[in-house]
Amino acid sequence: MKVTDPIADMLTRIRNANSAGKPEVSMPSSKVLVEVARVICEEGYVESYEVEDTKPQKTLHVTLKYGRKHARIIRGIKRISKCGLRIYSSAEGLPRVLGGLGTAVISTSKGMMCDRDARKLGIGGEVVCYIW
Repeated sequence: MKVTDPIADMLTRIRNANSAGKPEVSMPSSKVLVEVARVICEEGYVESYEVEDTKPQKTLHVTLKYGRKHARIIRGIKRISKCGLRIYSSAEGLPRVLGGLGTAVISTSKGMMCDRDARKLGIGGEVVCYIW
């Protein structure tokens, strides 16, 4: 099945697996999805990610992270820039999620990164999603 918005599909799969308490979630892989997984893994929201070489398409496996007594680390995840309406931001106008407690994933000319790194480098880009 062809997915119109693979990033939204990825975020929905992570949100649903997190709500159900699943240890891992799998999805069809692409370079963009691997980069989003890398950023949220570096920020500490997921345990790890791995790309498995399967046919006809590679599969991305994301291992979710939970706290003590199986408490969820990811409280919320939201797609911002959609296919029908792209949201761009300058370096000065980069959003702060929950006053700095959450993370915005930004697609810049230097690759995918969190809002904090984009602010340090002084570059803006497309606001892909929020995670808190």
